Amino acid sequence: PDGSRPLLIAVTQLTSTSQERMEQDLMIQAPMEEVVMHYAENAKKAGLDGVVCSPLEAGKVKEACGAQFLTVTPGVRFADGDKGDQVRVTTPARAREIGSDYIVVGRPITQAADPVAAYRRCVQEFLG
Repeated sequence: PDGSRPLLIAVTQLTSTSQERMEQDLMIQAPMEEVVMHYAENAKKAGLDGVVCSPLEAGKVKEACGAQFLTVTPGVRFADGDKGDQVRVTTPARAREIGSDYIVVGRPITQAADPVAAYRRCVQEFLG
């Protein structure tokens, strides 16, 4: 991205959505990874810049849509932290390794005893 225009990013499946919930509540009868790839490929065909997906799917999205197709990944937690309501999660370091371009970290920072320290830890883990 060169900063000359806003980036357009589509949402695939929420990181709080399990396979079971997707099948029962959303009535989608396909494997989660297949559904996310389908959404990502449609977003790419539509000319979008990337997708929001689980960090666990970021690498597959890059394989299917190319290295320049951005992945924004919520569901990032510290290894020693609580998953909360998130289902498809990983650590900041693993998110980077898998292929996340940008991570979204909420409660592990905002609900930490020392949010500044938690933020710094997250950045350090993500950047290596």
